[in-house]
Amino acid sequence: MGRESRLYPVKSTDLVCVGESFEDLIFAGLKALPKLGQERRTTSFLRTFGGGATITAVAAARLGISTGIVSGLSQGACARLRTEGVRVTNLRKPDEEHAITAALSTPKDRAFVTFDGVNRVLGPRFLHALARSRARIIHCALCPRDILPLAGELNAARRRGSLVSLDLGYDLDLAKDPHLPELLAAVDYLLINEDEAKLYSRRRSLSAAQAYWKEHARNTVIKLGAKGSCWISSRGVVSEPAPRVRAIDTTGAGDAFNAGFLAGLLSRLLPRRTLRLGNAVGARSTQAVGGLDGLPRLEEL
Repeated sequence: MGRESRLYPVKSTDLVCVGESFEDLIFAGLKALPKLGQERRTTSFLRTFGGGATITAVAAARLGISTGIVSGLSQGACARLRTEGVRVTNLRKPDEEHAITAALSTPKDRAFVTFDGVNRVLGPRFLHALARSRARIIHCALCPRDILPLAGELNAARRRGSLVSLDLGYDLDLAKDPHLPELLAAVDYLLINEDEAKLYSRRRSLSAAQAYWKEHARNTVIKLGAKGSCWISSRGVVSEPAPRVRAIDTTGAGDAFNAGFLAGLLSRLLPRRTLRLGNAVGARSTQAVGGLDGLPRLEEL
């Protein structure tokens, strides 16, 4: 939490993002999501790249953070990431199909259909890559199917001196896994949204979830969308409102927030300013369709 300073790039790797990536087919501008048997038409369509690891890596690189990614990537995604200045470790073999997500997006809601492709078999490869990763922060954007091996590698990364952050996404099976507390114990920063905070704490209200996370995690950052974000630790709760924007597409806003928050940590900003930076990057990301095109550069902030 430390001293106040400006954001600054460092020659060694600041951040490595590990997790699933997708080719995104986004149907945006819908007034409402279609019901079963319905068809809705739109004039707004984008073919791009996404997934938590990809969006957070690009957003961090645009903020001047030395960033790498470990994922199963298409050739197009690799090219885009390198153009953004991200160091790429591609776990996909040439004969394997990359993952694809089709998103239906309104200004306030989204629905998805996903073809998993190579992501189905990446678990052991992630573990092998984590054992070799060196960075000031290792950020995992994934929902593990085998918790204990991942917890072991994250603990090893922390012993090597890395901070570890984790964005689990929303997964009902993971919430029931008896080993989830062991994974959370291996993490320095848990980055989740309000629904995930309630799901994994098994609490019905945000206030009850906050009380739970204060006792069961080192640092929990809850993304609250238009309401901003809060940072929960043993020292208490720090909250920061979000800037007001007119959202075009919220795809990837939480992953963009992650990049701003982690950039604030790397630059040793104070907690409130770290949240403010995350909120700003997340809000700016909603100003364009898809998870990448709206991401701001440092000078724009």
